[in-house]
Amino acid sequence: MAKSSADDGELRRACDAAIEDPKQKVVMALRVAKSQGILGKSSKLGRQMAKPRVLALSIVGDDVGFPAAKSKGQRTTAFLRVLKYSTGGVLEPAKLYKLKHLSKVEVITNDPSGCTFTLGFDNLRSQSVAPPQWTMRNIDDRNRLLLSILNICKDVLGRIPKVVGVDVVEMALWAKENTPPVSVQHKVRDGGPVASAVTETELKVNVEKELVSQAEEEDMEALLGTYVMGIGEAEEFSERLKRELQALEAANVHSILESEPLMEEVMQGLVAATSCVEDMDEWLNTFNVKLRHMREDIASIETRNNNLEMQSVNNKSLIEELDKLLERLRVPSEYAASLTGGSFDEARMLQNVEACEWLTSALRGLDAPNLDPSYANMRAVKEKRAELEKMKTTFVRRASEFLRSYFASLVDFMISDKSYFSQRGQLKRPDHADLRYKCRTYARLLQHLKSLDKNCLGPLRKAYCSSLNLLLRREAREFANELRASTKASRNPTVWLEGSTGSGQNVNATDTSTVSDAYAKMLTIFIPLLVDESSFFAHFMCFEVPTLVPPGGVVNGNKTGYDDDDDLGIMDIDENDSNSGKNSAELAALNKSLKDLLDGIQEDFYAVVDWAYKIDPLRCISMHGITERYLSGQKADAAGFVRDLLRDLESRISMQFNRFVDEACHQIERNERNVRQMGVLSYIPRFATLATRMEQYIQGQSRDLVDQAYTKFVSIMFATLEKIAQTDPKYADIFLFENYAAFQNSLYDLANIVPTLAKFYHQASEAYEQACTRHISMIIYFQFERLFQFARRIEDLMFTVAPEEIPFQLGLSKMDLRKMLKSSLSGVDKSIAAMYKKLQKNLTSEELLPSLWDKCKKEFLDKYESFAQLVAKIYPTETIPSVAEMRDLLASM
Repeated sequence: MAKSSADDGELRRACDAAIEDPKQKVVMALRVAKSQGILGKSSKLGRQMAKPRVLALSIVGDDVGFPAAKSKGQRTTAFLRVLKYSTGGVLEPAKLYKLKHLSKVEVITNDPSGCTFTLGFDNLRSQSVAPPQWTMRNIDDRNRLLLSILNICKDVLGRIPKVVGVDVVEMALWAKENTPPVSVQHKVRDGGPVASAVTETELKVNVEKELVSQAEEEDMEALLGTYVMGIGEAEEFSERLKRELQALEAANVHSILESEPLMEEVMQGLVAATSCVEDMDEWLNTFNVKLRHMREDIASIETRNNNLEMQSVNNKSLIEELDKLLERLRVPSEYAASLTGGSFDEARMLQNVEACEWLTSALRGLDAPNLDPSYANMRAVKEKRAELEKMKTTFVRRASEFLRSYFASLVDFMISDKSYFSQRGQLKRPDHADLRYKCRTYARLLQHLKSLDKNCLGPLRKAYCSSLNLLLRREAREFANELRASTKASRNPTVWLEGSTGSGQNVNATDTSTVSDAYAKMLTIFIPLLVDESSFFAHFMCFEVPTLVPPGGVVNGNKTGYDDDDDLGIMDIDENDSNSGKNSAELAALNKSLKDLLDGIQEDFYAVVDWAYKIDPLRCISMHGITERYLSGQKADAAGFVRDLLRDLESRISMQFNRFVDEACHQIERNERNVRQMGVLSYIPRFATLATRMEQYIQGQSRDLVDQAYTKFVSIMFATLEKIAQTDPKYADIFLFENYAAFQNSLYDLANIVPTLAKFYHQASEAYEQACTRHISMIIYFQFERLFQFARRIEDLMFTVAPEEIPFQLGLSKMDLRKMLKSSLSGVDKSIAAMYKKLQKNLTSEELLPSLWDKCKKEFLDKYESFAQLVAKIYPTETIPSVAEMRDLLASM
């Protein structure tokens, strides 16, 4: 057989080195290209790309050699090895196949070259995966490899695999044509050498025999044994065989022509055989039709079997799904008993909660997307949903009735026990710890009721608010009554600025701090209580609002006195509750319920405020500050009613204080009715005392309230002063500057620390200066009227007449000037003394006289200096007393 370039000694040696098994001998090695086979449809490109491989045939046995040399006891195993190239180009084993499992050799017909084939093994795990395709370099390499595989299978295994796509006879002829003869000397029995033609491959391993039977092989050996020829006589031997064959064929044809009867006999036999063949063809056609029908029946049976198998699998899956659905639809008896007729005692609450959880999950399980939409319209699912809904309605109704009666019974029990409330001589702090503990037992039940039916919470909230409202109002009423009864305080006068009262009225008020302390105690006790009740109610009744006060927190700097009662110790059933944020609708509902819960309790707070006002109206200032401090501490959304309550209290306190301010203003206005008012009015110093007391009561944010009162007081006081002054214009200025001076003197200290009073202080100072100026000017003009009238006439003429022409005007000559100076300045000391007496005459506040006289002297000197300048300008030759002389004269008096 011709040696291929794909099979050489170096490649076999490389394969031996890669196998590393001395017991195995590589008899053939060929380079091939591997590609992935395709079953029914094309695969990815990457899978179809050819990869270089080496196919090696190896044999393992006790005596690896020619099969004829092996005894029957020897065992030989043949392998087909696949080797691949590593990264460095070195061969390494990839796969190993045993040839005893080779069942099929198929040449791919789609390959025009015929060089591609597949090898089918019956021991592969997955027969659905197409075997790899091997592509040789040429037909000779393919035939050489396949013949070697077939011969090894025949000799070693005793059988050959199925061959598809190539004719075995053609392969045998190819093997015969491509096998070079090799002459080998064998010794015969008589000692003479016999030359025989033996192939090269037989010298290596005796596995490549022609595909003929043993008898044919023996005949051929006998025929060849009759010829004794040398190695170089092959052509002669072939010619001889041809001549003998032609002779035999000619003899056969001649004998056939000579035997005509035999020919006729043969023809008749052929006709009979033809008839039989035609009959056989008809039978075969009939059988073919029947077989086709049988194949169709078999295919139909297989299809039905497949359908039945699929139906069986589907039925099994359906039964499993139905079992799951039935398990989902099954109502446990213990849950059904709890939901339809169980007790709501504390010992049974765990079972009731578990039943609620199961009912909630069961209802959710029957809703999309938890339930497949295909099940939604099933009658069993609809009936079970209706049953669960009925069970839910029954349970919600029973639980609601129980809780309504339970809330009422709890509150009735507490109201009937007088030890819960304040009594004579004993203030009792309200304690709702036991009430909340008992309610907390049913907190999870309420949350489950909300998840089952949100509408059921409305009546429950009303029932809880109605019951607890009675308790809270009773506690507030008893506490307020006992608080007022136990607080001892003398009443302060409410008539602070009355002008008709005697000067001996006691305006030094007694200490009434106990009144504001009682109000603060009322807020300290009840505001945290109401906040806690609001917080507990919001959590207990499942409102989705932020927490009011953190557990154990502090309200307004004062400890609440209550533990973390609003921490119910439960988790949210709905996962979205903790992340829902502010819900305006929920918050509005909460505020409405809190109004039902706490409405009416404000009356007891109002009673304390009115009682404190009657004892000391000024205590409204401190109560206002206390209320404002509590109000600024209520920031939580759920404390809406508490904020409203504090705002109402603040408005009530402001209203009472404004009432006091209005009454005091009326007392000031009554001073107008007196016919003659002289000196300082009585409400001026009393206002200073009142302002001092008011400043002592200011707390926190009550400054605005007090400043508004100051503004109203002082505005009325100043307006009343002006009105009284107008009743007697002759003494109006004296009356005004005395009262404004008294106002400044009495409020000097307060004006330095109170900005509002400082503003009015400056306003009184300006009015005082104006009144003083008017009064002093009147006194000066009264004593020196001709002097300053002469100066005024000169000033008026200077606008229209030149200064040097004024002495020539009528009444302004130098003679007129001398007469006026003689009448006005002769006896000037007496005129100044008269001016001092007139200033002193109607003055009731003697302490003002020195300052007024200084102002009078200064004003007179300023006017006289102006007159002296006019005389020096208009009458330069005339002499008058100098300003220095006048200043010395005034200083000496």
